[in-house]
Amino acid sequence: FAFELMHAELEKAWAELFRVLKPGAFACINIGDATRTVNNRFQLFSNHSRVLHQFMELGFDVLPPVLWRKQTNAPTKFMGSGMLPAGAYVTLEHEYILIFRKGGKRIFSSAGEKLLRQQSAIFWEERNIWYSDVWDFKGTRQNTNDPDRKLRERSAAFPFMLPFRLINMYSAQGDTVLDPFLGTGTTLFAAMASGRNSVGCEIDPLFSGCVERTAQAGLPALNRCSEGRINDHLRFVEGCREKEKPLLYRNEFYGFPVMTGQETKLRLPFIQNAVREAENLYRVEHCFPTAPAEIRNISTPSNEQLTLL
Repeated sequence: FAFELMHAELEKAWAELFRVLKPGAFACINIGDATRTVNNRFQLFSNHSRVLHQFMELGFDVLPPVLWRKQTNAPTKFMGSGMLPAGAYVTLEHEYILIFRKGGKRIFSSAGEKLLRQQSAIFWEERNIWYSDVWDFKGTRQNTNDPDRKLRERSAAFPFMLPFRLINMYSAQGDTVLDPFLGTGTTLFAAMASGRNSVGCEIDPLFSGCVERTAQAGLPALNRCSEGRINDHLRFVEGCREKEKPLLYRNEFYGFPVMTGQETKLRLPFIQNAVREAENLYRVEHCFPTAPAEIRNISTPSNEQLTLL
């Protein structure tokens, strides 16, 4: 039975995940349920509950999940007869982001670890959105853009914002992010943009070329993530001024006001250079500009500046 066979394979990956994660580390799994008609009977196959059970059996702590609601207005999205009672079915417009932790809370013991944690903080207004239990943004195109048409047409990729948020919520700059299903490399690029190291595993070697093409075309745009976060915060600051709502703290690195004392040492990474050192091995160097002109300049680097060759 396909459902059982799929989860039997996934169980192997989850067991390895538990083995390699450090104590206090988080595992975030994006998975959707499926509907199928088997033997003329339409039913739901609950992938998310099966994964929850597997992670609990392994010894992970289960944390509150996120419902990722994928926006769609397609008139044909409904399943069944639609207007007739007992003949239609609720359509699935969301996927789950299941969140687990291995062991207790992570301990930042040394002075250096504590400082890096403070520098990796997120803005107060980001916290209010990112830590909500419902995320509402569109999915991404599933075309693998393989010119040789050797890869499957659908990549199963999620949008960049999904791993970008999770990486910034559950890790510190300099940490290593593991993606056991690398695919087109979305998590890898989100880690680059966030100043994290990353390792990805992929059983299909053809995806290597897909990741390379995406890197060459899209890597310069990654710096706009940090620039966008700064610009969004400045708009938030301006909104507070218009409402005469004072911000009592000031960020030490950028000099702008922030809502809480936990944001005073926050600094955002920008990619300064990226070099391919060997097959499937890249070295990314980050910098931390503060002046607006310097940020704008480094946010739109040329292909010559990013020597990803």
